[in-house]
Amino acid sequence: MTDTHDSTDGDRDESSLERWDRNFIELLQELRVAQTGVQILFAFLLTLPFTNRFGDISSLDKAVYVITLVASATATALLIAPVSDHRQVFREGHKPQLVRTASMLAQAGLAVLLVAMIGAVFLVLDVVAGLGWAVGLGVAITLLFLALWYVLPKVIRRER
Repeated sequence: MTDTHDSTDGDRDESSLERWDRNFIELLQELRVAQTGVQILFAFLLTLPFTNRFGDISSLDKAVYVITLVASATATALLIAPVSDHRQVFREGHKPQLVRTASMLAQAGLAVLLVAMIGAVFLVLDVVAGLGWAVGLGVAITLLFLALWYVLPKVIRRER
């Protein structure tokens, strides 16, 4: 849950602390989904240099690979950070700050995950279909991610 001020929160019979607890639990559930995806992508990227054809890729693909690997590692760090943060401040009464920080880390992690996903798609498409397809479909996939992850939530929020 990235928006800690959901308009339906006032309709619930819960204290402020219970709301922060629920918000944190919801955020952790969301992070579990994102973490699984980024960890699979990261594992895939870690194996690529050890394949036979990796040495034959272009210098552009090698640069995209490095950026994608670093983005994937960064996304992993950002998406796991809220768990570590929680362990550091557990039972110290800092739940509101914890939820706000975790939400910011999750947003940053998703943004970097977007870079990693686009890089991975570009790499595969360039090898399989060529540079033109990689660029064209990479742009299309980027627009799809932006529309679903950022534009759609804003449209839905505006309609409320």
